Amino acid sequence: MKTILVIGGYGYIGRVLIEDLTKNNYKVINIDLRIYEDQNKDLNISTSEKIIHLDFRNTDKIKKYLALVDQVVILGGLVGEYITNKYLKLSESINVSGIVNLIDACELQKNIKNLVFISTCSNYGITKKNVLVKEDHELRPLSPYAKAKVKIEHHILSKKKSSLSKTILRFATAFGYSQRMRFDLTVNHFCYSMFKNNKIEVYDPDTWRPYCHVKDFSRIIIKVLNSDKDQIQNQVYNVGSDINNFTKAGIVNLIREKLPNSKVVLKKGGIDKRDYRVSFEKINKELNFSTVYSVSNGIDEIIKILQSAEHNYLKEDALKFRGNFNILANVK
Repeated sequence: MKTILVIGGYGYIGRVLIEDLTKNNYKVINIDLRIYEDQNKDLNISTSEKIIHLDFRNTDKIKKYLALVDQVVILGGLVGEYITNKYLKLSESINVSGIVNLIDACELQKNIKNLVFISTCSNYGITKKNVLVKEDHELRPLSPYAKAKVKIEHHILSKKKSSLSKTILRFATAFGYSQRMRFDLTVNHFCYSMFKNNKIEVYDPDTWRPYCHVKDFSRIIIKVLNSDKDQIQNQVYNVGSDINNFTKAGIVNLIREKLPNSKVVLKKGGIDKRDYRVSFEKINKELNFSTVYSVSNGIDEIIKILQSAEHNYLKEDALKFRGNFNILANVK
């Protein structure tokens, strides 16, 4: 049985990933500080998962766990545009200094065979219309979140002579259900607002973004972990699919097919200026990876959980609570 360390396994993508890892006979050490206000809820925990409540910036304490594992996946940090803009100093400490030190500590552990770093397609910022950008496209990050990701990418790729196999996965914008649900992501957010309120305001509806289901993110991480070192070492991959490149208006139109009574107001002048379409040709050809879930599948899934009595998302203000909005006061 392989032992893997997941940094940030209590998060939106992390919960889906760890469930899949344990099903694939992995023993998981999950290090997560659980800094968000909505992360103190009980979740379904496998007997193959060990949860360590620890700040990964504390490299002295984390070393003993690094000595126990074969592989490392770095999901953790302050995740998203909103939260990093709100906590700029903390974002720099966690998302840059903290992760650089963590990667360097992994380099010193000869037992660790490979490391997967989760980056973002937001690194592309704004690109030309009708162009599908590839991994070698110029990076133009607009937010502290994306700028931090670019810094970490540069740090990783500067160590090409390292014996540690490192792979960078630039994720599209996530959607879909997770135990640790987020309604601050475009598809999930639009579904929630249009379902609960029968209306939504959408800014800059003609801007493009690629989208990908959390289950497909989990699938590609596990695929990379099981790939030959020579194939994945120091490689960068966009993760998503060409058919899931959508404008915001396109997302709204798909939801209106399911919720036809929703009122949609389209506006210009939003604060989020990101606008990019992404090519996923490299990951498809080199790793034979393609996504399973479409945006339409994800919309059906989100509407179904909103209708379900099992969840209480409609009884709370999920747009203020179920997402990366606020951190606990004791995290510095």
